[in-house]
Amino acid sequence: MRPVGELETAVWRLVEDYLANNRAARLMAEGLQDIGVGIFPVLDHITIRTLSIDRRAQAFEQLGYTWTETIEYDDWYAKVYRAQGCPALFIDQAYDDERGRTSLIPGWVKKFGDQVLHHIAVRVEDIEDSIRRLEAKGVKFAGSIVGEPGADLRQIFTVPESIDGEPFSVLELTERHRGFQGFSPPQADSLMQSTRAGSRA
Repeated sequence: MRPVGELETAVWRLVEDYLANNRAARLMAEGLQDIGVGIFPVLDHITIRTLSIDRRAQAFEQLGYTWTETIEYDDWYAKVYRAQGCPALFIDQAYDDERGRTSLIPGWVKKFGDQVLHHIAVRVEDIEDSIRRLEAKGVKFAGSIVGEPGADLRQIFTVPESIDGEPFSVLELTERHRGFQGFSPPQADSLMQSTRAGSRA
């Protein structure tokens, strides 16, 4: 990709850094590059973990992202930001009070910081087919597909790739239908929990 302008350049730098540390995502990016598409046009969303969403979002807001929704879960929450021509930006954090005590997010942020992507989501046409093809290349998936066949949104994470023995990043496959562009709180929480469970059978 040849980024144009500050916003695309900032997003692309995060994606390049992420690709350097996630084999599953590199395989997908290289395959898309081989046919002349590249990964940027198929990015559904990118995700940053942080201890302060509002503080971390400031740099993106200055470049053109705007807040569109807040989604709440049992021990964490997220804000979604959008900018024309770029993937949705999903920034999440644990609650600052007792509710956030069980969240995975603070430990991850303390280890890796909030200047890197936790994951990217790539939009796919047929999630089962994508899983089969990636598994044939040695990629493992955590949990099962979240979302029934034909649902507006279906998602799955790869097993986390590790740095220094600690789970670092995952690749998310996303299948969307009927023009649905949002996020589903039950699904996102199921995906978060799937990384505790390990690989698919």
